[in-house]
Amino acid sequence: MLKRDIWNDLIEWKESEHHPLVISGLRQIGKTYIVKKFGKEYYDNCVYLDLRADKSLSSAFEGDFDVDRMVMSISAVITSAHFVPGKTLIIMDEIQDCPNARSSLKYWDMDGRYDVIATGSFLGVKGFRKPYTRGIPVGYEERLTMYPLSFREFIINLGMQLDIIDYVCKSIEDKTVIEKTIHESFRALYYQYLIVGGMPEAVNEFLASHNLNAVRKKQQQILYSIRDDFGRYKNKEGEDAINEVLKLRAEACLDSLPAQLSKKYKKFQYSLVNVRGHSPEKADGLQYLVDVGLVIKSYNTSELSYPLEGVKKSSEFKVFFVDTGLLVSQLGDDVPKKILEGDISAYKGAIAENMVAAAFVSNNIKLYYYHAPSGSPELDFLLEKNGEINIVECKSTNNRATSMKYVIKNQKKYGVHPAIKFADTNVGKGEGFITLPLYAIGFIEGDRKSQIIDVVDVSKLTVPKA
Repeated sequence: MLKRDIWNDLIEWKESEHHPLVISGLRQIGKTYIVKKFGKEYYDNCVYLDLRADKSLSSAFEGDFDVDRMVMSISAVITSAHFVPGKTLIIMDEIQDCPNARSSLKYWDMDGRYDVIATGSFLGVKGFRKPYTRGIPVGYEERLTMYPLSFREFIINLGMQLDIIDYVCKSIEDKTVIEKTIHESFRALYYQYLIVGGMPEAVNEFLASHNLNAVRKKQQQILYSIRDDFGRYKNKEGEDAINEVLKLRAEACLDSLPAQLSKKYKKFQYSLVNVRGHSPEKADGLQYLVDVGLVIKSYNTSELSYPLEGVKKSSEFKVFFVDTGLLVSQLGDDVPKKILEGDISAYKGAIAENMVAAAFVSNNIKLYYYHAPSGSPELDFLLEKNGEINIVECKSTNNRATSMKYVIKNQKKYGVHPAIKFADTNVGKGEGFITLPLYAIGFIEGDRKSQIIDVVDVSKLTVPKA
């Protein structure tokens, strides 16, 4: 079993006062495996419901949401199921395939006798929202998104000692130079990570064989499998269906990404998407890729001001893979060899930018950048922290961050902003910015869990007199 940070999140969830937990994420990210493993280790009884494979289970959620009735109905289908109050975890896998099961979470929560974890790969897809005629239980569930393995998770599974990782993290935090041998070791490991990525099947293949050709084949199989589900949705009757037009548009948008990212300015252009339709129609295909969790958007802003959401340009954005290994698997056969040699300059820095975007989004950090109308300056990423806008530049080598330095020197026009440059170098300082090694982005930490606010009791509220 791969060691995953989400394991600690699950333990924290169980040991605290909690609602049913809903885990979303890209297909083949490891949701089902880790939840079943968690249920086996931390509960006396684990009842697993595969709501996509076993359609007969849907009938358990078609009547009223009385917990005893639902337990009886589930037991009639899964005769080996045991429901013991306080000692049972119910896993509802692929819950988007049974909208009523999602609606029932409120009642399992109110009853309180059993813990419930639901997983889904299509929870954000528009077509799966229509059948929720009985409502989604806002206030009665917690949400957690699962992402590919981070660099930290990757090297832990390779056997890296935790005290060495702690030393590197402390050096990054304190802005002190990392010992040369350790720096070179982490640098080499990071290049491997950029090729392998964090999809569990690809990581397991690498751990077993260390054969990057086999890893690349595994990554391509993962993408083929994900593509198979493109266009899938629920019709009005709640049955599986395929929107063939949407499938073609999603595939065309995905196929266009290497060309999109090879440009100097990586703004996504619908004109490069080789499929019939106008931009709004092609946009449906791209949004599908976003909704299933395969790609992520980074938005341009009109200025460097807080909050960034208020100045973002919704129609101007870049698109990255949620996993950099999947991106590399779609590039030329010579790219992995170049990366291992320390050259990640292919595709005009797209690999370096992608790894920052993937690290940010996996830690619930929204993605923004700045590209002036004239084309210069262009800042790779903008990060909100403590009410300030932080500039983040990422360089595939240790090239000069010209745009960042220009903005720093022109404070009257752009304001004063903390700045970080990630580059192929050790920890250091520049004029008005700090420099961190590329692998430092792999140790970023954030809150992956979104706690839904409890339902507020308004029974005792009174309306003020006029």
